[in-house]
Amino acid sequence: MTDAAASSRPLRALVADDERLLREQLKSRLAHVWPELEICGEARDGQEAVDKAEDLQPDVVFLDIRMPGLTGLEAAREIVTLPSWRGEVVFVTAYDEYAVAAFEQGALDYLLKPVEPERLAQTAQRVKARLKAKLPRAVPGEAPADETALDVLLEKLVNAQQSLGRAAHPEPPLRWIQCTVGSTTKLVDVKDVLFFRSDEKYTRVQTRDQEALIRTPIRELLPRLDGQQFWQIHRGAIVNLGAIAAVTRDETGRQRVHISGHPEVLEVSRSFAHLFRAS
Repeated sequence: MTDAAASSRPLRALVADDERLLREQLKSRLAHVWPELEICGEARDGQEAVDKAEDLQPDVVFLDIRMPGLTGLEAAREIVTLPSWRGEVVFVTAYDEYAVAAFEQGALDYLLKPVEPERLAQTAQRVKARLKAKLPRAVPGEAPADETALDVLLEKLVNAQQSLGRAAHPEPPLRWIQCTVGSTTKLVDVKDVLFFRSDEKYTRVQTRDQEALIRTPIRELLPRLDGQQFWQIHRGAIVNLGAIAAVTRDETGRQRVHISGHPEVLEVSRSFAHLFRAS
């Protein structure tokens, strides 16, 4: 779609929340405070939000933070890396002020449940102003400044969310993992794991000597690991810092993690690129 065509059509929104009544409430209040906005789609979970954002290319996505499957945070990370993405993300959250403070940087917005019409009207004005001021990508493979700011804010909220979780449910880091190797169940010492890598059904546990499988997804595994030893570098990958031989950058600017004594190379998603950024 050309810029002229895009500017001639009404702005379009995707509403993502696993609660139907909350979606209906938000749509009703949007119709009141932003009547020209077209609701082009709805999603009931994070993965559906990503899929519909790619298919429908909305100008703004309203994302509930707590959703089944991918959370709103995880979905946002996927959405902002879509090649066609030029829109804005607004989070809808029931978090307290400590978590919400992570958003107060101006690059994106948040709404507290229950969504108040006055606050929603303010959000509409902010989103319209940011969309109007948006510039096209300058260099292929280079993230625009507003998307980089979004990555930083997502990182802050993830950290806040994990801190709240650890404070509510303190427990020592995981020491042993019960894995399946062929038809055998084995205990693997966590310190021997080079990296964890997930697909749709399983998480691969890779040591120097063997590859094993567990059913625990990355998002559940990460809070149980020692954060000083293991870093998430992609939605589907966690790496042992002691196993990293080098981090390189390809011609598109993407970072790659090379594992000491192992041939596999792990991609670092743009949302986690700051972890290896030179100071």
